[in-house]
Amino acid sequence: MSEPRCWVIVVSKEHIQRGIEGGFVQANHGKAAPLKRMSVGDWVLIYSPKVEFKGSDKLQAFTGIGRVTGEAVYPFDMGDGFVPYRRDVEFLDSVETPIAPLVPTLTFIRDKQKWGYLFRFGFFEIPLIDLETIAGQMLPKRQAA
Repeated sequence: MSEPRCWVIVVSKEHIQRGIEGGFVQANHGKAAPLKRMSVGDWVLIYSPKVEFKGSDKLQAFTGIGRVTGEAVYPFDMGDGFVPYRRDVEFLDSVETPIAPLVPTLTFIRDKQKWGYLFRFGFFEIPLIDLETIAGQMLPKRQAA
């Protein structure tokens, strides 16, 4: 079995709260392709730039952490013709963690002045060393990799 990977999914806090309650993630407005890159056992970090999807209140914090549990990427009918793809994730009890204090130590952020650029992609992989740094702040009893 290969070493787990770590993925960051960018989504509002409002939306990931539904995912945490339901044990799933969606990425890039419901596209299947990003979720297909994941494997069971991979880590998932949720970064929320805003509190609400259509709101203007900034958050800029990690709001969820978990591990991929489901093999399948599956469609889910949310109504009104919106059928996004999901993947099952077991979320861990965690605390919301602002990114700003972590920026200087995160290796995946190359340009510390323009750290937000990478998050515009909505889904990307980070090194496990950065997972350790972030999880060290998010997990109250140190449940990380």
